This record gives sequence, structure tokens and C-alpha cells, in this order.
Amino acid sequence: MVALTSLSPAPPRPSPTPAPPRRGPPPRGRAYSPRGVILRAAAVADAMPGADDYHSTIRSLNSRGRHVPRKSLGQNYMLNSKVNEALAAAAGVEEGDVVLEIGPGTGSLTAVLLEAGATVFAVEKDKHMATLVKDRFESTERLKVIEEDITKFHIRSHFLPFMKEKYHDTKKRAKVVSNLPFNVSTEVVKLLLPMGDIFSVVVLMLQDETAARLADSSIQTPEYRPINVFVNFYSEPEYKFRVDRENFFPRPKVHGAVISFKLKNVEEYPPVGSPKSFFSMVNSAFNGKRKMLRKSLQHLCSSPEIEAALHKIGLPVTARPSDLKLDDFVRLHSHLVEV
Repeated sequence: MVALTSLSPAPPRPSPTPAPPRRGPPPRGRAYSPRGVILRAAAVADAMPGADDYHSTIRSLNSRGRHVPRKSLGQNYMLNSKVNEALAAAAGVEEGDVVLEIGPGTGSLTAVLLEAGATVFAVEKDKHMATLVKDRFESTERLKVIEEDITKFHIRSHFLPFMKEKYHDTKKRAKVVSNLPFNVSTEVVKLLLPMGDIFSVVVLMLQDETAARLADSSIQTPEYRPINVFVNFYSEPEYKFRVDRENFFPRPKVHGAVISFKLKNVEEYPPVGSPKSFFSMVNSAFNGKRKMLRKSLQHLCSSPEIEAALHKIGLPVTARPSDLKLDDFVRLHSHLVEV
């Protein structure tokens, strides 16, 4: 098998110090200029490579007999320690925190979280990488590594007891900080956001386009989807900063971005009798995105009843799903349930 170093691009130049985070997603409808990007791999005269730079990543991968990162698992390893520091800072990680990390890879972000004083519960699907992280941090008692697919992992059964033990049954909530494999991003977001009783904040590295879309809940745009309603139902999203693709190995085709979700407590959720019923209505509405709601929701109520409900909440009877904000969907659901 060909060694990893022979397949790799030239080592990236030293990474710069990150500028203050960019607040908000890139503007819609026009190209996003790379000028002013927060974290890039451009050269800075006095910058020094971090502990988890290109060469140390190659050594780590080869030390486990691994030569090529697995594309099927979305493995793109972070080469810039300053990005990891900014990722942890976005979550406000501090001493005594319990942090769930998904896909620790070579442990570059794990090292930053441990250095900040957190106790880390890492879930890694790749058994080789799980072993690597265990070996790298074998001297600490503040790390637990579970070899499991996060999409199949039962957080309430396995992580919740761990968190309560570390917090000594206090009501403090844990945090999620992760350089997430791009191929499972939406699935993981749907898994984590309804867990406001366990986590206070979820900070993830996603594809730039995905992060921008999740953070922007603007109605009447092509990007407006049921996931936007879901995200704002359970959290307060904020686009933090973009990360150039040169900071990853292998280099992906797209840039990354960090987004934070401040999770709501159950009592802060919009007043719907049944979230399952509510999201079923929302999904049905968007199944015919170009259709008027009086057509796409006909399986729930008759067209005259839907029109009456729309009129009661101050919307035109010709309204389409892209016209409704979260509060509008909540009020519409309340009226349709009464019918």
C-alpha cells in the first residue's frame, strides 16, 4: 500500500491568528468573497505550526497502520490548532465542563478541550482512531472514548449517567463541541437539538454552506426548509466563522464553518401540544413547497378550514410554506388542532 505521505499535498504554510468572529452567515444571492475570512491557511511571518499540524497528523495516522483517511466516514483532519482553540472558545469551554465530542479523529480538538480543563466523552466510529485517541491520552482520567456510530448511539442511556457522575447530580448541563464529519451533519443536528435538558450549547464544524443555511431563518428564500423551523424551535443558532478548506487534511472540496446552537429548555419551546404532530404538519407543508397550504395540508383539514385558520392568524388564504415563520406555523398548528 502506498504511504500516506506520498499521497498528501505539500504541508500547509503556518496558520494565522484568528480575527474576531464573523457574526452572521454570508449574504444570500451573491458569491462569498474569501477576503476577510476568519481562519485561513495563509502565511504569517511569526506564526508557528500547532501541536497538531500537518506532520504530526501524518505521523499519527501512520502510527496506527492507517495510510489513507476514509472518505466514507467523512474523515478530514484539522491541521490548525488555532481553529480548534476558536471552536472551544465558541462554546465557552472552561474548567469543570463535561463535553461530548463526536469524531475526535487524531485527538487535535480533544487536546484543546482537555487543556481547557474539561472532561471529554468522545464517540468515534472508526476503531483505529478510537484506539489512537485512547493511547494518546492514556495518562488522563478526564477522557472516555466510546467506539460507536453517533447516529446509533443512545445518548440518554450512556452519556447522561456519565455526565451526572461528573457533575455530582447537579443541574448543570454539558456541552457538545465537534469537528463533525460533513456527511452526517444534518442527522446529528436533528439528534442533538431536542436535548436541551442535557446540553446547554452545541458547537459544530460543518460545511460552510450548511452552516449558513441552518443559521439563516429568512422566509421566502429558496433555502428555507423544514430544518430551519426545527432548528429555531429547539435552539438559537448563530453562524460564528468560516474555516478555509486548506486547514484540513485531506483537503475537502468545500470550506468549513463553525456554528453554535444555544439550546432551549423544554419550558422555552413554542407552545405546541405535540412536537411530533407539529413537525408532521410542517413537513407536509413543505412537501409541496410551491403549493398553497390549503392544498398541501388537505390531508389534515379541508381547504375551507385551512383558509379560515390562515385568516385567523393574519395570513392570506393563498399562503405558501415559505411565507410562514416559526411562530406562524405554531399558531396555524394550534388552530388546525382545534378543528
